[in-house]
Amino acid sequence: MAQAMGFFTDTTVCIGCKACEVACKEWNQLPATNGGANTLSGDSYDNTRRLDGIHWRHVRFVEQFTPDRSQGRWLLMSDVCKHCVQAGCLEVCPTGAIIRTEFDTVVIQSDVCNGCRDCIGACPFGVIDINPASGTAQKCTLCYDRLQVGLEPACSKACPTDSINFGPVADLKKMAEARVGRLHGQGETRAYLYGADEKMLGGLNSFFLLVDKPEVYHLPPDPKMPTRRLKSSTWLSVLGGVVVGLAGLVSFRTRGSRP
Repeated sequence: MAQAMGFFTDTTVCIGCKACEVACKEWNQLPATNGGANTLSGDSYDNTRRLDGIHWRHVRFVEQFTPDRSQGRWLLMSDVCKHCVQAGCLEVCPTGAIIRTEFDTVVIQSDVCNGCRDCIGACPFGVIDINPASGTAQKCTLCYDRLQVGLEPACSKACPTDSINFGPVADLKKMAEARVGRLHGQGETRAYLYGADEKMLGGLNSFFLLVDKPEVYHLPPDPKMPTRRLKSSTWLSVLGGVVVGLAGLVSFRTRGSRP
């Protein structure tokens, strides 16, 4: 396998220009909208709303202002599939449509996907959804076709501020740690890395520098693999089976005691 490739997104230099969204759609030939007009959502300047089967990049706008709007700040983040080292979507896929590539990225093969939606529920980040045109689950591929010929993904290539950095994950982590150190030295002590270490699903090959809690960016603070819930759900199933069995036994005995 080639070295792991991924994204380091520094949210502190994102300007919300959406060049990454446009580049992603153009390269992957994704429709502009999922039916209807491409209108604003009412949530700041967001018009794409969330990641789904036709939006593989989503620029999130978080406004933090006082009621009179005299003080505040913008938090901007270009969200994308995390290409988890331990990927829940890959774990639950029944057809083998989801694979891990030689770049340690996670890709859905549309010609193998049967549209069962298991991967949608298994993703703790809400990344995957059905593309209505194909009827299959789709998400960011980290421009696998471009990587195969030595090209940079379209989104990071288009980013004018280098908020989205692409490269070997090991190198990106060093870059990210240095950036956090510089921000701390400049007084931005809230800066930290989300998903850069192995504690989170073995590590995210697309990780972020944030300056507020993950929930503020609509990211889960402690995402889990589907198997983490398997033990508890198994015991609940066993308990449910016992209750149903006892109820059936009582019903049988009651029915048998009638004259």
